[in-house]
Amino acid sequence: MLLSRVADSLYWIGRYLERAERMARLIDVRLDLGLDRRANGWNFSRFFAIAQVDVPSNPPESPPSLVDALMFDTTKRDSVMACINFARDNARQVREEITSEMWTQLNALFLRLKEVRAGRSGSARPHYVSRLVVEGVHLFDGVTDETMGHGEGWQFLQLGRYLERAGATAALVDLHFSNGQLLPASHTEWVGLLRSCSALEAYCRCYTADLRPERIAEFLLLNSEFPRSVRFAAARVESALRTIAVLTARGAGGRSERMAGRLHASLDYGQVDEILSEDPHVYLETIARHCSQIHAAVYQSYVMYPIESALPA
Repeated sequence: MLLSRVADSLYWIGRYLERAERMARLIDVRLDLGLDRRANGWNFSRFFAIAQVDVPSNPPESPPSLVDALMFDTTKRDSVMACINFARDNARQVREEITSEMWTQLNALFLRLKEVRAGRSGSARPHYVSRLVVEGVHLFDGVTDETMGHGEGWQFLQLGRYLERAGATAALVDLHFSNGQLLPASHTEWVGLLRSCSALEAYCRCYTADLRPERIAEFLLLNSEFPRSVRFAAARVESALRTIAVLTARGAGGRSERMAGRLHASLDYGQVDEILSEDPHVYLETIARHCSQIHAAVYQSYVMYPIESALPA
């Protein structure tokens, strides 16, 4: 059985790296498609809403200033550099639990970002930096799956990654729907939504290139095979929690498992026409609330639990 501090660090490595990858991908897609360009310059207010980041008092007005603010500003906890730093700090604390290959990959990503930041070349090449982060996190995930035993520690990494992904994808979809009506008025915005979830090609294989709001919502929320759908992520969260319960001999049916199972079941039996015909914002807010409750239950059960509960009866 892992120490609670080890479980906590592994869980947050998964969450922080997923958060960094998502932010880097959002920057890459929004700038590539020019979704925030206006006739009088750039306006990133919608980007900050999509990225779930508070608008700063002096909002960026150009791509280089956006990259400086959300890629390299370590005073902002959700910036890419800050998330990579937090993930690396947690990895350093659990070096005995992760493999040398995992540490090497994560440390190399940190050093490459640090080098780009020191050279001040990242602001001028936002797509290069974004893709460096996305590819670096993907490599870490692949190295983790191939070199780390799929035991309790690996399950906590998966739990953190997919819980973060479920909440972030639901929030992203929520911003594009309101009372069943579509907010983005252009075809490009829908392409941007799918690309922000690395879903454009997978969507086209499933539905062809006909971009319809109800199909996009169904794919990103309810598809059981696409790795970035909310349903897929919820299934992985439930699976990880069930396995952790078995490995820690806590027995099935714990609070976090029940909440994860409830979330997964609501997506398993969800119908996109019902979601959109009622109030999709309420439905998606419920998903976000479930994710927060699962997080709190995980902490109560595996991180901040009273010592008496860990002692044999």
